[in-house]
Amino acid sequence: MGIKDQFLLRPDITFLNHGSFGACPKPVFEEYQNFQRLLEAEPIQFITKTGPEFLDTSKLALANYLNCDKNDLVYVTNPTTSLNIVISNLDLQPGDEILSTDHEYGALDRTWNFYCKKTGAKYVRQHIPIPLKSHDQFIEEFWKGYSPKTKVVFISHLTSSTSLIFPVKEICEKAKELGLITIVDGAHVPNHIPLDLSDIKADAYTGACHKWLLAPKGSTFLYVNKDLQRSMDPLIVSWGYEAEFPSDSQFQDYHQYQGTRDFSAFLTTPACLTFLQENNWEERKGLCRSQLQDYYPIVAKELDTNPICPVNDQYLGQICSIPIKVKNPIELKQLLYDKYKIEIPVFANPDGRRFLRISFQAYNGVEEIEILINALRDIKKRENLIE
Repeated sequence: MGIKDQFLLRPDITFLNHGSFGACPKPVFEEYQNFQRLLEAEPIQFITKTGPEFLDTSKLALANYLNCDKNDLVYVTNPTTSLNIVISNLDLQPGDEILSTDHEYGALDRTWNFYCKKTGAKYVRQHIPIPLKSHDQFIEEFWKGYSPKTKVVFISHLTSSTSLIFPVKEICEKAKELGLITIVDGAHVPNHIPLDLSDIKADAYTGACHKWLLAPKGSTFLYVNKDLQRSMDPLIVSWGYEAEFPSDSQFQDYHQYQGTRDFSAFLTTPACLTFLQENNWEERKGLCRSQLQDYYPIVAKELDTNPICPVNDQYLGQICSIPIKVKNPIELKQLLYDKYKIEIPVFANPDGRRFLRISFQAYNGVEEIEILINALRDIKKRENLIE
């Protein structure tokens, strides 16, 4: 069986958007359904006894993979939920500043704006110009946004709309020297680019398991170091708060156990790691990066634009964003899907920048990028959409 046959994706769609919600391989999805059947067969025992045991096993596997203590991790459904837990617990005061960039995920921009309006704090979206020429340039530009009022640094490890790898380790090191809280959005990172939480040393870090780690939808981890955990009240107050039978981790009690829900997706991490090992995923990832980097400048040239960073592993994973001169991004995205059967996002950033983002997973082949190139050529000839 070829690797593409291991996935449930529709064969008639050129799927170049793994980055948005991921895609789950059949063996992992079957494991997910097995857990759901166990839940339905004996819901009382599963929710109160066997499920938490499976959860502990899954958490240990994930902690070993990320190089951290399993009690510093909780599973949640998505990265936005993770970061709402953290942000809602920051003791923000009027005038405090959160230093970030203008490349962050839109839902988190909204989250920060919400809490800043409530507290009087200020969300500083420091401009990071593109093309990005070096990490030294990034670090210099980023810290121009620092002031004596800065309290928190919030940064993506790998950005959503611009698909750039940022030097988060160096940013966290400098932030620690300045006494700042560090929060990293690593939604796209697990099993995409190298990740060692003990090396980065962020105060809080979130990553989606349902993207590049190949878990079913709705599986994400939140890591919080032990110092910051002490101030993390639950976003949802449930049985873990002032628990009748508390564990040795208040962080786990407060944030992991929240009443009736299907947490089967959380339990599949061991199956994901087994699938990756059995299918030589590191080798496949390397091939994907190489092929994508070969095609990045070709597609950019087709759109009369240029890559927005040096085309190498330091700045790119299996995803790249190409500037595109398009009048209506939503219309172009829909046309690519409806007429050409290509699933791919076209981003419209608030500053007016437009990007076509290609995700290149192991189930993709270069022939699918050629399909995209031919579609773009046809649209340029026939439609008044791409300038």
